[in-house]
Parts: sequence; C-alpha cells; structure tokens
Amino acid sequence: MATVKFQHVFKVYTNGYAAIKDLCLEIDDGEFLVFVGPSGCGKSTALRMLAGLEDISGGKLLIGDRVVNDQTPQQRNIAMVFQNYALYPHMTVRQNLEFPLRMMNLSKPRIQSRVKEAAEKLGLTPLLDRRPKQLSGGQRQRVAMGRAIVRDPAVFLMDEPLSNLDAKMRAQIRTEIAQLQRRMQTTTVYVTHDQVEAMTMGDRVAVMLSGELQQIASPQDLYDQPANIFVAGFIGSPAMNIFHTQLQQAGGMLMIQFGAQSLVVDPTTVNRYQGLEQYLAQPILAGLRPEAFFLMGANAPQGHCIQVEVSTLEALGHEMIIYAKAPAPMMEVEDNHDRAVIDDREQQGYHSILTARIPSSPNLQAGTNLTLGVDTSKLYLFTADGQAIPSINFTNATKKVSGC
Repeated sequence: MATVKFQHVFKVYTNGYAAIKDLCLEIDDGEFLVFVGPSGCGKSTALRMLAGLEDISGGKLLIGDRVVNDQTPQQRNIAMVFQNYALYPHMTVRQNLEFPLRMMNLSKPRIQSRVKEAAEKLGLTPLLDRRPKQLSGGQRQRVAMGRAIVRDPAVFLMDEPLSNLDAKMRAQIRTEIAQLQRRMQTTTVYVTHDQVEAMTMGDRVAVMLSGELQQIASPQDLYDQPANIFVAGFIGSPAMNIFHTQLQQAGGMLMIQFGAQSLVVDPTTVNRYQGLEQYLAQPILAGLRPEAFFLMGANAPQGHCIQVEVSTLEALGHEMIIYAKAPAPMMEVEDNHDRAVIDDREQQGYHSILTARIPSSPNLQAGTNLTLGVDTSKLYLFTADGQAIPSINFTNATKKVSGC
C-alpha cells in the first residue's frame, strides 16, 4: 500500500491546451478516492499521468516516498482496470489471471496461489476454464479486476470500469468493488462521470472542472457543503435549483427574493452561515435542492411557499419529480467552462424550470397549479461570483479544496 501525492501537477499538450492545471491533492494509504466531473474535465488525464501513460508537464507525482515522474508504468507497481476489460479472448479466465504473474517471473506455486485467492474473492472459481466470450459483461469485468488484484499492486487505478454494463449490473458491481476495496485496504483511484457512483463508492470525492480541482471532501460533505455553484449543481440528482436573489430584513427576519415572491430564511440557516448581515441588499445566489420542496394547501402562510405551474412530471412509484414553470429565472452551470451563466430563456418567451421531489399523488398532471412549501433550513447561499458563503463547518469540510 502507498500514499499518492499530486504536487502542483500540470499537463499541457503541444498545441497549448492545458488539460490539468496546478493539481494538488494527497490520497491516503488505503483510501478509495474517486475523481468525478463532466467529459473533458481532466479526471482521466490525471489517472493516466498516475499510471505513467501520460507525461507530466510540471510538478511532482509521488507514490509512497518516490517521485515517479520519469518512471515507466511497470516501475510504479500499479494495476489498472479499463472500461473495455482488455481480456485476451483466446485465453481462459485462469490463463488471463495468470498472465501478469508470468510476466513477473513468479514461481508456478505462487502463481496458482494468487490466482486461487483472487478467484475466490471475486466469485470466479466456477468460471476459471471458460473463455471471455462465454462470460457476461459483469463476469468479464470481474476477471479484469482479478487480473489487477493478483499483482498485489501498491495502487489500483480504475478508469470508468462500469460504463459498459447495464444499470442493474452497474449497481451490483460497484457495491462489490467498494466491499472488495475495504477488505483489501489497497489505495484505489477511481474515475467516473457518474456522480451516483462517486457518492456511493468513494471515501472522498475529488470534483474536477476544466482541469482544475473544485473540491475534495467526503461524499456527505460535498452534498451538504459544496464549495461553489458548480459542485452544488453537479452533486445531487436531480440537480440543485440555483437562482439570483437578494437578502432583505423585515420584522426582525431575513428574507430572500424568489422572483416576485419572498421567502423567510429559517433561523437554522441564519445560524449556520457567518455574518449574513454583510450581504443584505447585495446580489447573491441561492440554491434549493428538489427535496427542499413539499406540497401545501392553498391557504399556506405567505413567506413559506411559492406558486408554480407543473410543466412535466416523472412518476417513480413512491415519489414524483416535478418540473414546474419557475417564478424566477434559474441559473445554469456550464459543464465545460469554469463559470456559470444565467438561463436567458425568460427573455425568449420561455420559462425557467424548477425541479421538486415530492411524494406520489394521483391528482397531479401537466398544467396543474401547485402551492409548494419551501424548507429554507435546506437553503444554500453563494456569493455573486458563485463561491459558497462560509458556514460554521465549511473550513473543516473543504480544507483541501486547493493548494498542497
């Protein structure tokens, strides 16, 4: 096992494109770290540099106490699992597992012992004499993992290994990978674009955008205390509703504007943030996750609800996802640029869409007018440029957002 350190690492291609910009993070010994972000954010490039498949343009990359910038993949004692399995079709499962060990010139008894152990861990023992074409997608992925495990590497690298599997198999295999990693306690770096995978598998999650690390924290801290509006909108499904607003004070209470309507800010939110008074009457951004909304009657008290019209809905059995015409323009966060833009569809005669998650109701349909209660204890507040307004626990939860 080993720690992994990226110290001010850059990757700049010959055409001047910077795929990785000043990446600084430390992965602890035995930790399961997940890189997540949209396509082109640099997560796979970071993994390939760690594997030795991409040259490093600047900075230092350490595995344990060794600087590995100039070492070959074979010298780094890492094992990588790819998206496309990369199995030898003419070999049996046993032979595929044995192959990397033969390349290491291990004795036959040691090879047999390692193959047996890996096969038992992954449930491959009944499949050892089959060839890849006789296996399901999930079984092939297990063989690819087994071929990495038998090498007993210092670091496991996994590059979107579940992308070729159906939804049910993905859920099953990701659970198996997480359980296996916790049993083996091998440092593991996993890359995915799927934030559900990231949240359910990683000890910590590193969110990337445009080659830059946006935030690194535990899954729950990312959800509860996003460092900026990109992380807030990317983590969580459906995505957070983010809108422009102002804080106002009336009758001893703080209020936020939601279009033409006003909402009372819950005292727990006021207590959670530091010095909200300095943001009074200034442009800020606010976020509400879909689960912050709930159905209320027509006589709901002012300041605790909003009026919306349902555009479409998704019935999921125990709950519904409602997409409603929002009373205020929503903000969209672009996936491939380090900035956010206001949804300008309002100027084009279209309404912004508000997303709410509520219990199932047979009476709801498109065109229904609803009174939605708003739980402002679940309100997120950001500065006008998209950075989170500091909360009491913000520093501890995001202390490794940037810098080495």
